[in-house]
Amino acid sequence: MHPYVAQFTMTFLTILTWAIVARALISFLPIDQGSTIYQVLFRITEPVIDPIRRVLPSTGMLDLSPLAAILLLIVLQQMVIRLSEIG
Repeated sequence: MHPYVAQFTMTFLTILTWAIVARALISFLPIDQGSTIYQVLFRITEPVIDPIRRVLPSTGMLDLSPLAAILLLIVLQQMVIRLSEIG
């Protein structure tokens, strides 16, 4: 894998991971869901979290899909690292 592609992918995955963390933390605060920051985080992270939420079994009030998404992103980062070492 070309180093620039690997670096871009790693940066993208890192930003996405932190966006999911921020969204999860904001969900515990009394913030209006119509606020700009919430809407930006929702639009960035929902394409990743929603498919996972559909697959994971319901756990009541606790949504584990952000945690699963973060773990998936970490696995993808490790794959990019390995591919960049090979190429």
